[in-house]
Amino acid sequence: MKIKMGKNKIKEYTTFREIRKEWMKNPEFRKASKELELGHALIRAILDARINKGLTQKDLAEKIGTKQSSIARFESGAYNPTLSFVQKLAGALDVKIKIR
Repeated sequence: MKIKMGKNKIKEYTTFREIRKEWMKNPEFRKASKELELGHALIRAILDARINKGLTQKDLAEKIGTKQSSIARFESGAYNPTLSFVQKLAGALDVKIKIR
């Protein structure tokens, strides 16, 4: 991707999409990426629901009786949540989780 920086200056950048496309050619990376899809979809769904409801991480944490840092770790993917934790999040956000 080329970006015009000003007077006759152009910088070339590689986008994440381009890098990922190249990485996906590697069978090991492709397999690992596939294994993470469900978790990422779950995080995105909960995060979108929280934002759409106008809640902060702290607000959501208070609703389910946990700390803001627990919500942050979940949303960053740094925490492998229990089913019980996910159910609490979904209940507090009034959303249903469907697995296809």
